[in-house]
Amino acid sequence: MSDNLLVAFLLTALAGLSTGIGSLIAFVTRSDNKKFLSISLGFSAGVMIYVSFIEIFPKAQEFLSHQLGDRAGTWATVAGFFGGILLIALIDKLIPSEENPHEIKTLDQQEPQKLMRMGVMTALAIAIHNFPEGLATFISALQDPNLAIPIVVAIAIHNIPEGMAVSVPIYQATGSRKKAFTYSFLSGLAEPIGALMGWFLLMPIMNDMVYGLIFASVAGIMVFISLDELLPTAHEYGEHHLSIYGLIVGMLVMALSLLLFI
Repeated sequence: MSDNLLVAFLLTALAGLSTGIGSLIAFVTRSDNKKFLSISLGFSAGVMIYVSFIEIFPKAQEFLSHQLGDRAGTWATVAGFFGGILLIALIDKLIPSEENPHEIKTLDQQEPQKLMRMGVMTALAIAIHNFPEGLATFISALQDPNLAIPIVVAIAIHNIPEGMAVSVPIYQATGSRKKAFTYSFLSGLAEPIGALMGWFLLMPIMNDMVYGLIFASVAGIMVFISLDELLPTAHEYGEHHLSIYGLIVGMLVMALSLLLFI
């Protein structure tokens, strides 16, 4: 179990701290060169949507049906799925749109103080969003590392532009790469911290039913993030077809990777 805990924590930390990669990219990438980012976000959405419906949701249903029976287990799975959507939607709702990392922002001609506040508040908002993501990744990795790896990759890809969203305004406000990277990096720490705190809270009651409810919620969270954040942002950053091509390729890669484990 200790080995599994370490692997799960490392995978979760890898996903969360990819915000630092986004920060580094922001320093060397032209702001108008966004086609690759559009494709990457679409790819990440494809991976997350496919794995949610094909792997995570059925696995949650299997756990819950084993505990509650087929009918009640299926109802519980659906409830957990939409519960996850409700959770992440409420988090979005509680964060003002101008400080929400899911909202597209323009940085042109804004005062340094406003840019700095935008960056700091975006970092805080991302940390709040990453908290449930961290627990979701951690539980997935603890239960099935093979399933967790594509989830980690997808979340890492979608955390990269979040890191950029933090670092760009702070860098433009202060001119300090160190400050911009630090805030971006710290926002990603919420994922491993969320994983550990959630695990210690749930560990005394962890069983197949709790696993099933968490898995169902994870599927809902990932689908919501894909539809509410990744695809709209991919569309904003590039041509419409680029994001859809990325989506389809992400689904295809996810499907092929799962076939390798049959």
